[in-house]
Amino acid sequence: MASPPWPDACAAPERPTAVDVVVVGAGLSGLVCARQLQRQGVAVQLLEARPRVGGRLLGAATAAGLAVDLGGQWAGASHHRLLALLEECGLRRFASPYAGEGIFHWNGRAHRAGLEADFAASLLFFRTAALALPAAALEQTLDLQRRFAALVARVPPRAPWAAPGAEELDRLSIAAWLERQGAAELAAYPFAWLCRVGGSGGFEPHESSILHLAWSQRVAPQHEAPETWLVEGGIAQLAGRLAAELAGHLRLDCPVSAIEQHGEGLLVHGADGSHHEAAAAVVALPPPRRLAITYTPPLPAEQSGLLQRSPMGSMVKVLALYPTPFWREQGLNGLGIGNLATLELTADSSPPQGPGVLAGFIAGERAVRWQRLPERQRRQAVLADLVSLWGEPAAAPLELLTHNWNSEPFTGGAFTSFPIPGAWTGYGEAWQQPHGRVVWAGTEVASRWPGYFEGAIEAGLAAAERVLPLLGRAEVSAAPAAAPGPPETPSCP
Repeated sequence: MASPPWPDACAAPERPTAVDVVVVGAGLSGLVCARQLQRQGVAVQLLEARPRVGGRLLGAATAAGLAVDLGGQWAGASHHRLLALLEECGLRRFASPYAGEGIFHWNGRAHRAGLEADFAASLLFFRTAALALPAAALEQTLDLQRRFAALVARVPPRAPWAAPGAEELDRLSIAAWLERQGAAELAAYPFAWLCRVGGSGGFEPHESSILHLAWSQRVAPQHEAPETWLVEGGIAQLAGRLAAELAGHLRLDCPVSAIEQHGEGLLVHGADGSHHEAAAAVVALPPPRRLAITYTPPLPAEQSGLLQRSPMGSMVKVLALYPTPFWREQGLNGLGIGNLATLELTADSSPPQGPGVLAGFIAGERAVRWQRLPERQRRQAVLADLVSLWGEPAAAPLELLTHNWNSEPFTGGAFTSFPIPGAWTGYGEAWQQPHGRVVWAGTEVASRWPGYFEGAIEAGLAAAERVLPLLGRAEVSAAPAAAPGPPETPSCP
């Protein structure tokens, strides 16, 4: 493993550190928060449990030396903070290739179709007129999408528990709501897709409420094209660029075991035996991982209750590399969706110059079943679906990479966490509330684009803003969390 670009990142302090703020978690949200505070003259210590930075930003190199993303990889059309940060850090982006037709694979048959500009009029991005599917089933599908859109519009982005009829909607699973609507198989599928890979990520329709799905599409809607841009060399580079600015203030291999608040400060205990005194702490971890920390005083019942009811999604990412993007020769764009046995989605992730790359996802219960298979059968299952979508050339990739996010001990799943039915209305008001001198960050805390890198940035900046009054200082001079663009900051090193 190459040496990290920050000197002395792992050096153990000779005595307990004393800083203004300890930030726990060096994913994108924690990195952004720590950097923002440091630029405001705040003494920061950033603690990371892993031997690397980035969290759900995870880069790798193929056998041929191509840089790829095993974690998140896309930037969206309205991800203004992320796009500005990429530009600031000198990372070039290119359009995700969608020219041509995609494949909607339904009940054993591959349907070619172009993409519909109006997501609301589409069947998961595809033009319905081009799909050889029964007209009545398509009409029911579009009608149900319109009814759902009306529900989405009624959910307050910052307080889903305050939506009209919230208690009933929150106790009703997505599957139960679909049953009440009389949804046939095709009409129900887009909702299952949204649960498994459409931003929410990694769960099944019976595992969360229709209120949560409606909220997720209110604050992170698919119609705003969240998969518009890719980054040359991989978006995971962003983590290293941000970490370089925190040289000397970042400690790796240091899980946090406890946070003790006392009077005008707190003490953060590392599992490696280190201790860090500070006036405040920012915990930038996925909700289930926050429960691995012992808090003194304990978390209020509503906060611990919400965390206990917010598991991570089940997700495996797949990257299939080919000599060329051969599907383009057939007028295809690599977007594949449908009710296959294993893969929920594929998308063309090929760099502008280089080999063909198809990114795919195994999600929800499919991911759990796939993980139980012997390794050879796992590979065969993925290849079988790739062939169903893209033909025999897909059967022989140069490389087939998979990354099981449920096996990441300090993440536990992907893309994000999700609340079980009843969690929003029973415990949701504690969602963003600090615990004394402990402030929360991480993409799940965002009220716009949660589950995405854009949400991670928003949450990191908002945490920096919230923590400064605990130090007796003025607020950070940054745009508020709900603003459309990023704060103005100097360039990355």
